[in-house]
Amino acid sequence: MDNLILAEQAQGVLTITLNNLDKKNALTTSMYNTLSDYVNQANSDNDIRCLLIQGNEHCFCAGNDLNDFLACPPDQEPDAFDFVRAIARFEKPIVMAVAGPAIGVACTLLLHADLVIAADNAKFAMPFAKLGLSPEAGSSMLLTQLVGHAKAFELMVLGDTFDADTALSLQLINKKVSQAELLSSANHYAQHIASLPNDAVMSARRLLKQANQSLLNETLEREFPTFARLMQTDDCKTILNGFLKK
Repeated sequence: MDNLILAEQAQGVLTITLNNLDKKNALTTSMYNTLSDYVNQANSDNDIRCLLIQGNEHCFCAGNDLNDFLACPPDQEPDAFDFVRAIARFEKPIVMAVAGPAIGVACTLLLHADLVIAADNAKFAMPFAKLGLSPEAGSSMLLTQLVGHAKAFELMVLGDTFDADTALSLQLINKKVSQAELLSSANHYAQHIASLPNDAVMSARRLLKQANQSLLNETLEREFPTFARLMQTDDCKTILNGFLKK
């Protein structure tokens, strides 16, 4: 599989590491496809009890690779959507480790995690309206449930960047640690979850998630067409091309 995505399985944990560091782990179509494959395989592998997604201690993910993003044919659904579906329907605990940027989809992805550990250098943003886009990855529902309509509107329409302390106060993350501690801390929690009685962990997660699952699936299928339509607008293309020229 693509070496921009690394995967290692140990003691019941599948660790997926984003490895496109030259581009701040910006996600390409190829990376999304690889991620989807790993997530779907992990979901059906009884030896995997927990999924850990991370970058390194400097960078989690700057969102989508803009060149790749702009190249998506107008009549084709972006491969990112399949990855989001895979994460949204994943049946096992998900731990995420965040350092540096968590922008756009890298930020909304956190809403699907069960435990998020962030380094003190983490920066978060969901600047959808600024980019001529709309909320994705179920965030129009999940973020609103988490912080309320007014704050969700502020975060996704005004789109300002915020730090780990703010993310902690919003309950977007569970814990803040130092950069040096991030990866070992996230691995510790993932290994601990994997060591617990699996039936009990899975039952607890299922009970916590099941009330929302149908609504989440419906939300995703409402969000995707809106996002795909806005991708093709002049506003969005002008804004994104402007970023590429900087």
